[in-house]
Amino acid sequence: MKTRSIKEEARRLIDKLPENSTWDDLMYEIYVTQVIEAGLADSEAGRVTSVEQVRKRFGLPE
Repeated sequence: MKTRSIKEEARRLIDKLPENSTWDDLMYEIYVTQVIEAGLADSEAGRVTSVEQVRKRFGLPE
């Protein structure tokens, strides 16, 4: 999988926004991208919590 540079990713995000987008729209897209990338990195590094652990922590039935 080819990784994009930050500049390439920023251009991609800007290009996919509608013409009437606001700065808030752009900042939201950047935030979502960062959160997804961080989650994927955590998953690849094994920093995950099982469903069973989450259910136990919040007192949910299994």
